[in-house]
Order: sequence, then C-alpha cells, then structure tokens
Amino acid sequence: MPAASEPLVSLPHTWRPLGTRMVGLIAGLGLMAVCVASWIAMGAHLRAQFSFADRAMMLGLLAIAAAVWLALIRPRLSVSEQGVAVVNGYRRRDLEWAEVVAVRLKRGAPWAEMDLSDGTSIPVMAIQASDGDRARAVLRDFVLLVRAHTRTARND
Repeated sequence: MPAASEPLVSLPHTWRPLGTRMVGLIAGLGLMAVCVASWIAMGAHLRAQFSFADRAMMLGLLAIAAAVWLALIRPRLSVSEQGVAVVNGYRRRDLEWAEVVAVRLKRGAPWAEMDLSDGTSIPVMAIQASDGDRARAVLRDFVLLVRAHTRTARND
C-alpha cells in the first residue's frame, strides 16, 4: 500500500468529472429521444409541411445543441511524464510540470483552479466540487504528482 505522500495513480493518467458527464449524457440522450419521438408523432402529413428552411433551421439548432453538449462532457485532466494537459470545453492547455505551481479546490468553488508559474491561473473543470469525495481524492493525487514532478534541489 502506498504511503500517504505517494499518488495512487501511475502515469499516464486521465481524470474526467463524473457528475457532469453523467448528467450531460443522460440529458443529451433524453433530449434526442424526445426530439425523435416528437418528429415521429407529428405524422407524415404534418412533417410534409416543413419547408427546406424549416428543416435547415432545426438541423442548425441540433448542431448548436450538440456543440454545447460536447463542451459540457469534454473536460479532462491528463498527466504524463512530459507534463499536464487541461481540457476545458473547447480549449486545451498543454503545460510542462515546471509551469504548475499549485492546484486547489476552494470552498464553494465549482471546480479546481491551477496556479501557473507565469502568475496566471486556469480552471480545471475535470475536478468538479459536485463530485464530492471523488473530487477530493483526484485533487489529492494530482497535488502529490505536482509535488513529485516539480521538486527542486532546494525544494522551494
């Protein structure tokens, strides 16, 4: 059994939020089922009254909904020997271990935040506070990995 100061994961590893992915998948599939059922329930006579523009608009709205849905279920945090990759929605940040100064999950915050060596911080939506104990375990392992990969001779 690893010591309390050793991470419980081996590299490479990827974390994803559980709660938002489940809600996103269930809600997305449910919405799609309602839309398909509504289209079928309309009947052929009513569906025939839809013009090309009407159908194009519905497909456009479907594309927008799919884009939002994908952004909601896409967040992840990946770690490897080379560094850290943070994906939030459609933005991906690839960082070297030396760029990561700290990571924390503030009380009341929806997700974790990572401080970078350039003085900025970025959200880590893969660690969601709504995941409770699971989020705290992920945060603990990630903090231990950051400490292990950013250790210096002076250990500052």
